[in-house]
Amino acid sequence: MQMSQGKSFDEINVGDKACFSKTITSYDVYGYAGITGDFNPVHVNEEAAKNSMFKERIAHGMLSAGLVSTVLGTQLPGPGTIYLGQELSFKAPVKFNDTLTAECEVVEKKEGKYILRLSTTVKNQDGKEVLTGMATVMKKD
Repeated sequence: MQMSQGKSFDEINVGDKACFSKTITSYDVYGYAGITGDFNPVHVNEEAAKNSMFKERIAHGMLSAGLVSTVLGTQLPGPGTIYLGQELSFKAPVKFNDTLTAECEVVEKKEGKYILRLSTTVKNQDGKEVLTGMATVMKKD
């Protein structure tokens, strides 16, 4: 992952984009379950998941949403970003070993308030959207 100092509010323009990619492993899913306490069988129990609508274990939706936070906090706007809100729609399941790419694009800049709105999308390795949404952040420096 490329770390940058990020951009100041004045350096950011509508249309700016950044992305981050990660392959989701069983380790990630079990780690997320352990941190959050979300041991839903569809995520952690292979036998139970076979009887689900997905027919196999899937990753937590919020795990893919976390990749959006990675983009916002490390690249665009970058370090110092304050996450104010996030609207999310989960479009498709994330399977173990899917490679996800989270992309954020600045769609609105509120001068004087240091507020940015960014469209947020996560796609799998096949280009299928698994998550869409809109983030609201504050970034001054």
